[in-house]
Amino acid sequence: MAKPIEKDKLIFGNYGPGVRSDCQVSMGLLTKGGLEIDLNSKVNSMYGKSIREMLRDILVFFEIKNARVTIQDSGALPFVILARMEALIKSHVKSEKEFLPDMIAENLYKSENERFRFSRLYLPGNSPSLMLNAGVHQPGGLILDLEDSVSPEKKYEARFLVRNALRQLDFMGTERMVRINQFPSGLKDLAFIVNHNVHLILVPKCEGPEQIIQLEDEISRLKELAVKDDTVFLMPIIESALGVEKAFEIAVSSTNIVAMAIGLEDYTADIGVRRTSNGDESLYARTRLINACKAAGIQPIDSVFSDVGDMEGLRQAVRKSRSLGFEGMGCIHPRQIQVIHEEFYPGMDEVDKAARIVKAFQKAKEDGLGVVSLGTKMIDAPVVKRAQKTIDLAVDLGLWQRSGDK
Repeated sequence: MAKPIEKDKLIFGNYGPGVRSDCQVSMGLLTKGGLEIDLNSKVNSMYGKSIREMLRDILVFFEIKNARVTIQDSGALPFVILARMEALIKSHVKSEKEFLPDMIAENLYKSENERFRFSRLYLPGNSPSLMLNAGVHQPGGLILDLEDSVSPEKKYEARFLVRNALRQLDFMGTERMVRINQFPSGLKDLAFIVNHNVHLILVPKCEGPEQIIQLEDEISRLKELAVKDDTVFLMPIIESALGVEKAFEIAVSSTNIVAMAIGLEDYTADIGVRRTSNGDESLYARTRLINACKAAGIQPIDSVFSDVGDMEGLRQAVRKSRSLGFEGMGCIHPRQIQVIHEEFYPGMDEVDKAARIVKAFQKAKEDGLGVVSLGTKMIDAPVVKRAQKTIDLAVDLGLWQRSGDK
């Protein structure tokens, strides 16, 4: 008997030597014969039945009645398999429905404007093995990256994986970040992240406030559709000469911008020079960005240090960065996090100053004074709040004891 005709076979996901925690799925639509699932998995004896049931559930959800599905599994978690399958299915059939895994309770926490952002770890948005357990390294934020780390032909399916990771991956208290693609394709990424408790969106190659305004409009539209009002913070990344010159305009273009970063690989390429370890070629751009951020009241964040094997070079780079006024730095490998934290953590002089600010504020409040000052300088509420956070951080790090604990 002739087999049913298989139509439009596509392949999504990753499989092969060195691939872990992922899968590769393909599907051919059939004219009849029902659903056929061919599973090759090293965990087939333990989880084969549940994987097949999960695949049938998503196929039925999207009203696919006749298809042959082949899956090559290398230990993928359910949210990964479902992401690969949904991308595959939606490449065959048009549907506005979403097959969403549950949002785990550990991912329901929020972020805040004044949060310290000493480090942020980039995780390729199409590589689940690098996402799993990344939170144990405790960076300030985990970035699921849809831009440079994802090849053009993989960007579509990466959106589904990042969306599911926002719901199922335990971020372990770190700030939940996503770097979208540059304009205009980055606008398409928003539908996959905005309503899944993303804390902060990194906006690459930002060159003007109009991009931020357009981004905010789309975020507002998506939140309105989902009847949600969660705040989504923004971190524009300045990566060109034009972006540097418009840094302040960008910084003040939205109240949701909490930080602004510089991307030196693209910036130096844009001005036609080679990036060096001493950074002389980017000093103007970095100080221009820092000044814009300080004037706007947001955090300036430095570029990544690309040599993951040079820890001493990283330490010197962080010290230079902090001396210029940066308040954090990106990292591309977990081993960089500790060095970055050690150099950006507050020194005892900073903690002492923060304690004096908080004490002056508390005394003014007790005395019923509407104006707070320390010496000859006036102190406003954001300064007090940041000082309190410095003390809280120092206490958490064991660098300081509250008066009641001494």
